[in-house]
Amino acid sequence: MQHLFILASLIEPGIGLIFWTTLVFLLLLFLLGKYAWKPILEAIKTREESIQNALSTADKALKDMRELKSNNEKILIEARAERDNLLKDARETKDSIVAEAKHKAQAEADRIMATAREQIANEKNAAIGELKKQVAVLSIEIAEKILKAELSSDEKQKALVSNLMKDVNLN
Repeated sequence: MQHLFILASLIEPGIGLIFWTTLVFLLLLFLLGKYAWKPILEAIKTREESIQNALSTADKALKDMRELKSNNEKILIEARAERDNLLKDARETKDSIVAEAKHKAQAEADRIMATAREQIANEKNAAIGELKKQVAVLSIEIAEKILKAELSSDEKQKALVSNLMKDVNLN
Protein backbone atom coordinates (compact mmCIF):
# COMPACT_ATOMS: atom_id res chain seq x y z
CA MET A 1 0.00 0.00 0.00
CA GLN A 2 2.68 2.23 0.63
CA HIS A 3 3.51 2.01 -2.97
CA LEU A 4 0.07 3.11 -3.83
CA PHE A 5 0.34 6.06 -1.60
CA ILE A 6 3.54 7.23 -3.30
CA LEU A 7 1.98 6.68 -6.61
CA ALA A 8 -1.13 8.62 -5.63
CA SER A 9 0.98 11.50 -4.32
CA LEU A 10 2.71 11.74 -7.65
CA ILE A 11 -0.56 11.82 -9.48
CA GLU A 12 -2.03 14.58 -7.37
CA PRO A 13 0.29 17.55 -7.54
CA GLY A 14 0.61 20.08 -4.78
CA ILE A 15 0.27 23.86 -5.07
CA GLY A 16 4.01 24.40 -4.75
CA LEU A 17 4.70 21.99 -7.56
CA ILE A 18 2.14 23.73 -9.76
CA PHE A 19 3.63 27.14 -8.91
CA TRP A 20 7.22 26.10 -9.63
CA THR A 21 6.24 24.21 -12.74
CA THR A 22 4.33 27.24 -14.01
CA LEU A 23 7.20 29.54 -13.09
CA VAL A 24 9.76 27.32 -14.85
CA PHE A 25 7.45 26.97 -17.86
CA LEU A 26 6.98 30.75 -18.10
CA LEU A 27 10.73 31.33 -17.66
CA LEU A 28 11.44 28.71 -20.32
CA LEU A 29 8.81 30.31 -22.57
CA PHE A 30 10.40 33.74 -22.03
CA LEU A 31 13.92 32.46 -22.71
CA LEU A 32 12.82 30.53 -25.77
CA GLY A 33 10.90 33.58 -27.05
CA LYS A 34 13.86 35.88 -26.53
CA TYR A 35 16.76 33.69 -27.58
CA ALA A 36 15.37 30.90 -29.69
CA TRP A 37 12.06 31.75 -31.35
CA LYS A 38 13.00 35.21 -32.59
CA PRO A 39 16.18 33.96 -34.33
CA ILE A 40 14.32 30.86 -35.55
CA LEU A 41 11.40 32.96 -36.81
CA GLU A 42 13.83 35.47 -38.33
CA ALA A 43 15.76 32.63 -39.98
CA ILE A 44 12.48 31.18 -41.30
CA LYS A 45 11.42 34.62 -42.49
CA THR A 46 14.82 35.18 -44.14
CA ARG A 47 14.64 31.74 -45.72
CA GLU A 48 11.09 32.43 -46.92
CA GLU A 49 12.22 35.76 -48.41
CA SER A 50 15.21 34.14 -50.09
CA ILE A 51 12.95 31.40 -51.49
CA GLN A 52 10.50 34.06 -52.66
CA ASN A 53 13.37 36.06 -54.22
CA ALA A 54 14.70 32.89 -55.88
CA LEU A 55 11.22 32.12 -57.26
CA SER A 56 10.78 35.67 -58.55
CA THR A 57 14.30 35.57 -60.03
CA ALA A 58 13.49 32.23 -61.64
CA ASP A 59 10.21 33.64 -63.01
CA LYS A 60 12.07 36.68 -64.30
CA ALA A 61 14.75 34.46 -65.83
CA LEU A 62 12.06 32.31 -67.44
CA LYS A 63 10.35 35.43 -68.77
CA ASP A 64 13.71 36.74 -70.03
CA MET A 65 14.44 33.39 -71.67
CA ARG A 66 11.05 33.46 -73.38
CA GLU A 67 11.71 37.02 -74.56
CA LEU A 68 15.18 36.01 -75.75
CA LYS A 69 13.72 33.02 -77.54
CA SER A 70 11.11 35.26 -79.13
CA ASN A 71 13.78 37.81 -80.04
CA ASN A 72 16.01 35.03 -81.41
CA GLU A 73 13.14 33.78 -83.54
CA LYS A 74 12.51 37.32 -84.79
CA ILE A 75 16.22 37.78 -85.51
CA LEU A 76 16.29 34.41 -87.25
CA ILE A 77 13.27 35.35 -89.36
CA GLU A 78 14.87 38.71 -90.18
CA ALA A 79 18.16 36.99 -91.02
CA ARG A 80 16.36 34.55 -93.31
CA ALA A 81 14.51 37.41 -94.98
CA GLU A 82 17.78 39.32 -95.39
CA ARG A 83 19.46 36.20 -96.77
CA ASP A 84 16.59 35.74 -99.22
CA ASN A 85 16.86 39.40 -100.26
CA LEU A 86 20.62 39.07 -100.70
CA LEU A 87 20.15 35.92 -102.78
CA LYS A 88 17.47 37.66 -104.83
CA ASP A 89 19.72 40.68 -105.35
CA ALA A 90 22.61 38.37 -106.25
CA ARG A 91 20.43 36.53 -108.77
CA GLU A 92 19.22 39.82 -110.25
CA THR A 93 22.80 41.11 -110.42
CA LYS A 94 23.93 37.86 -112.02
CA ASP A 95 21.09 38.01 -114.53
CA SER A 96 21.81 41.65 -115.37
CA ILE A 97 25.55 40.93 -115.73
CA VAL A 98 24.82 37.93 -117.96
CA ALA A 99 22.32 39.95 -120.00
CA GLU A 100 24.78 42.83 -120.30
CA ALA A 101 27.56 40.43 -121.30
CA LYS A 102 25.27 38.84 -123.91
CA HIS A 103 24.30 42.28 -125.17
CA LYS A 104 27.95 43.37 -125.39
CA ALA A 105 28.91 40.09 -127.05
CA GLN A 106 26.06 40.46 -129.55
CA ALA A 107 27.02 44.08 -130.24
CA GLU A 108 30.68 43.07 -130.67
CA ALA A 109 29.65 40.20 -132.95
CA ASP A 110 27.45 42.56 -134.98
CA ARG A 111 30.32 45.08 -135.20
CA ILE A 112 32.75 42.34 -136.28
CA MET A 113 30.21 41.06 -138.83
CA ALA A 114 29.65 44.58 -140.17
CA THR A 115 33.40 45.15 -140.41
CA ALA A 116 33.84 41.79 -142.13
CA ARG A 117 31.00 42.57 -144.57
CA GLU A 118 32.53 45.97 -145.28
CA GLN A 119 35.95 44.40 -145.86
CA ILE A 120 34.39 41.74 -148.08
CA ALA A 121 32.51 44.43 -150.04
CA ASN A 122 35.69 46.51 -150.35
CA GLU A 123 37.71 43.50 -151.47
CA LYS A 124 34.92 42.52 -153.88
CA ASN A 125 34.83 46.04 -155.33
CA ALA A 126 38.63 46.04 -155.54
CA ALA A 127 38.54 42.63 -157.23
CA ILE A 128 35.82 43.81 -159.64
CA GLY A 129 37.81 46.97 -160.36
CA GLU A 130 40.96 44.90 -160.94
CA LEU A 131 38.97 42.52 -163.13
CA LYS A 132 37.57 45.46 -165.14
CA LYS A 133 41.08 46.82 -165.58
CA GLN A 134 42.32 43.43 -166.75
CA VAL A 135 39.29 43.04 -169.05
CA ALA A 136 39.89 46.54 -170.41
CA VAL A 137 43.58 45.81 -170.96
CA LEU A 138 42.73 42.49 -172.59
CA SER A 139 40.01 44.13 -174.68
CA ILE A 140 42.42 46.81 -175.84
CA GLU A 141 45.04 44.21 -176.64
CA ILE A 142 42.46 42.11 -178.53
CA ALA A 143 41.10 45.18 -180.31
CA GLU A 144 44.64 46.21 -181.19
CA LYS A 145 45.38 42.78 -182.60
CA ILE A 146 42.08 42.71 -184.46
CA LEU A 147 42.67 46.21 -185.85
CA LYS A 148 46.16 45.31 -186.89
CA ALA A 149 44.80 42.26 -188.62
CA GLU A 150 41.88 44.16 -190.18
CA LEU A 151 43.81 47.25 -191.16
CA SER A 152 46.82 45.49 -192.52
CA SER A 153 45.86 46.37 -196.10
CA ASP A 154 45.04 49.75 -197.69
CA GLU A 155 41.71 48.58 -199.05
CA LYS A 156 40.49 47.53 -195.61
CA GLN A 157 41.56 50.88 -194.15
CA LYS A 158 39.64 52.81 -196.85
CA ALA A 159 36.51 50.69 -196.34
CA LEU A 160 36.67 51.30 -192.58
CA VAL A 161 37.04 55.06 -193.06
CA SER A 162 34.10 55.19 -195.46
CA ASN A 163 31.92 53.17 -193.01
CA LEU A 164 32.87 55.52 -190.19
CA MET A 165 31.98 58.49 -192.34
CA LYS A 166 28.62 57.10 -193.12
CA ASP A 167 27.94 56.51 -189.40
CA VAL A 168 29.02 60.06 -188.58
CA ASN A 169 26.82 61.52 -191.26
CA LEU A 170 23.84 59.58 -190.05
CA ASN A 171 24.19 60.76 -186.48
